[in-house]
Amino acid sequence: MILTKPKSISAGPSDGTGEGVAHSKRWYVALVRMHHEKKVAERLSKMGIENFVPVQQEIHQWSDRRKMVESVLLPMMVFVHVNPKERKEVLGFSTVSRYMVMRGESSPAVIPDEQMARFRFMLDYSEEAICMNSSPLARGERVRVVVL
Repeated sequence: MILTKPKSISAGPSDGTGEGVAHSKRWYVALVRMHHEKKVAERLSKMGIENFVPVQQEIHQWSDRRKMVESVLLPMMVFVHVNPKERKEVLGFSTVSRYMVMRGESSPAVIPDEQMARFRFMLDYSEEAICMNSSPLARGERVRVVVL
């Protein structure tokens, strides 16, 4: 079950990645220690660094009670919107291990502003619970693609 929550702020300008500007801010995925996503996000916010941790509210049922909990959708990942100087500062956290990289590359993967804005929009306005599936796909396996 998903409940409504305050809508997140804009994920930045939707007109490109900013890659042509020397010191513009870009979105990266910081990989953090298990169960430290919210703590890292809180610390980044205190430093004035824009970040995003995708969460959704769910009702968990125990034998004696029901409770509303906030579940992290992408474990061990915090999205950060940083310039090159801030990017190095984030790596200084003991709970941040590295940035996500594309297979076969060594530099951190940049997430385009527009793609980040669409991702946040999808999470904010989905009427159903979001389910992230990380299992690998087999060739020829059927998938369902949802276009916004």
